[in-house]
Amino acid sequence: MTNVANLTKDDIREIIEQVKDLYLADKLPWICGYSGGKDSTAIVQLVWSALSELPQKSLKKAVHVISTDTLVESPVVAVWATESLNKMKKIAEENKLPIIPHRLVPEVNNTFWVNLIGRGYPYPRRDFRWCTDRLKIDPSNRFIKAILDAESEAILVLGTRKAESATRKATMEGYEKKRYREHLSPNGSFPNSYVFTPIENWSNDNVWQYLLQYPNPWGHSNKDLMAMYSGASADGECPLVIDTSTPSCGNSRFGCWVCTMVPEDKSMAAMIQNDEEKAWMLPMLEFRNDIAGNWEKDRSRRDFRRKNGALTYHTNSNALVHGPYTKETRIEFLTRLLEVEKLIHEIGPASIKDVPLITKEELRLIRHIWLEEKHEFEDLLPTIYEQVTGKPFEDGGAIKRNKYFGQEDANLLDAVCRDLYPSEKLLPILQRALLDVEAKAVATSKKSSV
Repeated sequence: MTNVANLTKDDIREIIEQVKDLYLADKLPWICGYSGGKDSTAIVQLVWSALSELPQKSLKKAVHVISTDTLVESPVVAVWATESLNKMKKIAEENKLPIIPHRLVPEVNNTFWVNLIGRGYPYPRRDFRWCTDRLKIDPSNRFIKAILDAESEAILVLGTRKAESATRKATMEGYEKKRYREHLSPNGSFPNSYVFTPIENWSNDNVWQYLLQYPNPWGHSNKDLMAMYSGASADGECPLVIDTSTPSCGNSRFGCWVCTMVPEDKSMAAMIQNDEEKAWMLPMLEFRNDIAGNWEKDRSRRDFRRKNGALTYHTNSNALVHGPYTKETRIEFLTRLLEVEKLIHEIGPASIKDVPLITKEELRLIRHIWLEEKHEFEDLLPTIYEQVTGKPFEDGGAIKRNKYFGQEDANLLDAVCRDLYPSEKLLPILQRALLDVEAKAVATSKKSSV
């Protein structure tokens, strides 16, 4: 289909027939990317409509709808996407459609807070963008690989459009030239998988026209979706993209609420400004802005040594390349995050009261990293958690604490080091690590001799 100025019923019919023909052409399973945004909603609606027109005996292969939750999505979007997937699953089963929704999340070892607060990774920036692969790409790739391992081949149905950007248009047209079948482009990431982009020639207006003219078949309001988009834009009109793999609209973006890849989160600020019922998000915005503070402030929060202990000198800036966040900074970030979570659960709407800003699994792994990798045997995380939430921290008995040393020993060690060498900040860190390593070595030796 060529570029469309104004969608007609014939245009929609042409795409639905395309979908039906491709679905019936082979036995390859389909994987639809779904972010809850406008483009992916349009894609799933078109596939749903096409399958609804086919006889039951023809619905022999699965259509997997995958939605990646980075665990730091805006709670508004997280609730929206989760509710949509639940409705989708229920209605698909009732209508006996082979549409199977999946909510994907990053492995706990890869989450934003485990890396930022646990390991002390500096916040993501253009030259250190550690978040996208771990939070968004890896969960999807693991799912796709599992399907390919089981089925050998698969078709990805995506909502990418040439109108998103000149770069996107050039990339899509490059893959078009390599098509081995009509409408199916090769997937540059996975051999034996193919990409189908039904709305590749649509404009933003075409997408909204379709969504507003054709009701959502699983009962999720497209009018509410448009309201969410417009509410997150400074002018209340320009829609922005929830899926962070696609270009943003103007200077707006909407994805992870802690995203530090942009100078300021204009979308969250606009939501708060445009809707007084979103004022509960202000503590989140303030915390995000503090994490992504100015460069000099961030340098003061970080160790001058790299994670491996090495010193790296940057000749262009005539300064050391700083490493991970200090213990004090990590403690500050965790405390503030728990305080923000507690506050938004108190003042926010009922729909977000069960949406954690940090999960219990992440907290347990952070505690493990602090104890095992950072050698911080004072074991502060349970204390911080209980002080902020008023609840005891439950680790399920999985964490093995240092049986030789604890908080009192750490305080005594710090005091002795301060008395001997007041200006030497590394000494207590080094001594703590040596004592911890020695204690664990002794424990291991005793076990091996039993």
